[in-house]
Amino acid sequence: MVDAARARKIADRIQRIVAEMLDRRIKDPRLGFVTVTDARITADLRDATVYYTVFGSPEEKAASAAALESAKGVIRSEVGRQTGIRHTPSLAFVIDEVQENAQHIEELLVKARQSDAEVAEKATGAKHAGEADPYKAPREDDEDEDE
Repeated sequence: MVDAARARKIADRIQRIVAEMLDRRIKDPRLGFVTVTDARITADLRDATVYYTVFGSPEEKAASAAALESAKGVIRSEVGRQTGIRHTPSLAFVIDEVQENAQHIEELLVKARQSDAEVAEKATGAKHAGEADPYKAPREDDEDEDE
């Protein structure tokens, strides 16, 4: 086990190495416009997860995922060479859904604002149901009986 600061530094280094490899050395035609967004490594430095986004259609995303899987060995050997740690971590490529989730949240917020505006529009000029003073006051004839 290593401390969290060292693991984060190694993860950042892995992210830069993978991004550079995809930009300069991996020439797979299936590889689309891929951006490496994050890398995380386990505390024992055995497994690294690389998060990426792909600009394009679902078919292009699938083709890019296949290209990354086929280039995993070359990328892993370069990570091992450049990081210099004793055991080269195994790599797992995971598509980062942050952009899609953020877009979905924005759509939900727009719908909520529209719904709030509709409710506010319907509420203008509306009157409360029932009496103006909804609380019961004691009847006057009850007081007469007590005396």
